[in-house]
Amino acid sequence: MTVDVDDPRGESSAGAAGRVPEGNLALPQPPATGSVPALTAPEASDARTGDVRLRSIVLLVAATFGAGMAMIVPMAYSLAVRLDQLAPGRTEALGLVLAVGSAATLVLAPLTGILSDRLRSRWGRRRPFTVIGLLIGAVSVPIMALAPSLAVLTIGWTLSAVGWGTAAASLGNWQADRLPPHQRGRVSGLTGVTMQVAPVVGIILVGFFRDQVLVVFALPAVIGVVLVIAFLAVVRDPDSRGMVFERRLTVGGLLRSYGFDPRTAPDFAWNWLGRFIFFSGLTLTTSFTVFFVAQQLELRVPDVAGVLAIVSASSIVTATVGSLGGGWLSDRVGRRKPFILTGASLFAAGCGVSAFAHDLPTLMVGTLLNSLGIATFSAVAQALLLDVLPDREREAGRYMAIALFAQKIPGVFAPVLGGAVLAIGAGAENFTALYLLAAALAFAGGLLITLSVRSVR
Repeated sequence: MTVDVDDPRGESSAGAAGRVPEGNLALPQPPATGSVPALTAPEASDARTGDVRLRSIVLLVAATFGAGMAMIVPMAYSLAVRLDQLAPGRTEALGLVLAVGSAATLVLAPLTGILSDRLRSRWGRRRPFTVIGLLIGAVSVPIMALAPSLAVLTIGWTLSAVGWGTAAASLGNWQADRLPPHQRGRVSGLTGVTMQVAPVVGIILVGFFRDQVLVVFALPAVIGVVLVIAFLAVVRDPDSRGMVFERRLTVGGLLRSYGFDPRTAPDFAWNWLGRFIFFSGLTLTTSFTVFFVAQQLELRVPDVAGVLAIVSASSIVTATVGSLGGGWLSDRVGRRKPFILTGASLFAAGCGVSAFAHDLPTLMVGTLLNSLGIATFSAVAQALLLDVLPDREREAGRYMAIALFAQKIPGVFAPVLGGAVLAIGAGAENFTALYLLAAALAFAGGLLITLSVRSVR
């Protein structure tokens, strides 16, 4: 297993032979003995149509479900419970813990994407990074569960965010590599709904063990490991040992790869900016959900799990309708932007309702609108991202990582900004202002994509 990097002789590890124009991936190349240069995996695709087979899609969705549960349940519930034990009453500290984890993934996500684009191994480009992510995510569990201080809890969450973020990104890169255009909306809808449902199921499960902190952190991770390994064991990643690059991966080139010229890919750039604004609004709400529910309904933090389970279970239907309906319909009618604006509008409406919710029925109405909006927006925006992705053949991992910045950068500053917004006024935290700001940002992001992206309807 090798990655194309500089060697002391000034040649890339791929060797000087078989050069192609700068930056290009030469496929197929005359294979060296024992190498398999063609990046194809017949068992994952139908040879007649080029469609990804149903079995591979089912395992992909299951793996996405597991990775989503392992990644989001700590963010949505477990960290708040542990933080309440270590530093009772310090709501703003959760924002700082989450921000540090997001900052780490912000730095490392493009690196792993770029390296996986250039990885040459018999196991393919994506699978080794998925395995590395699983291992790091598993190591983080005891660190978070047994953390004696906020500093150690932050370290554990950072490892968890990096590990599960790497595994999830590898699954996304596999989709960018393999899905033909007419399957993108439907598969994005399926993976989108799993990312909505996974934390719901996870919170319901850990709610039965809310007084057993180790189980609360370990259970989602175990499910994630099992489901991702099932995908890796069955769905093959094409042998990539035959790849040849002319451009060497230097430190300077790596740093430049973290950005791109918006003039060369304007639709990708506008989509990135719209997603960034939308996810800034979304992150404002998700960072403080546990404390929001506890304050609005006057509950203890550990007891929030029961309410979240009820509210979140109710949102499974809306998440399913939004993700599958939006993804399927966008493929069917050949339009993405109307669904993106609809999703952003629904999420904004849900935030408006939640901003003034002080009882469970009103809170459920706001949550259901939020769920429907997030699911619709996320599924179709992911399909649109795949539609406008630049340089798919050579650098899909790099551009998918850059796209991930639109979600990761808000994860760094939005929790800190949210803590400042909560401090507006006197007395209890100002969740009304927080949710109204989130509504405005989310709608603005959807509107920007709708008005600015030109190559996709």
